[in-house]
Amino acid sequence: MILQAAAGAALGKFGAAIGAGVAAIAAAFGIGQIGKASLEAGARQPEQAGNYRMTGIIIAALVEGACLFAIVVCLLGILK
Repeated sequence: MILQAAAGAALGKFGAAIGAGVAAIAAAFGIGQIGKASLEAGARQPEQAGNYRMTGIIIAALVEGACLFAIVVCLLGILK
């Protein structure tokens, strides 16, 4: 009984660690797509490139914030 509880706790911590890794990878992919779209839009309309750049930075910051929140939640699951 005790071994099953210990194995379950270890499996939960492993799942939380995998969740933190997936959140980081997903955020990196999302930020890459934001940068790509911003560059393509700036290439199509160079006079609006500054607006696209600022919008891309703001959206990337929001994605990064969501990623950090997910990682903190996963780390709390590991530490608990």
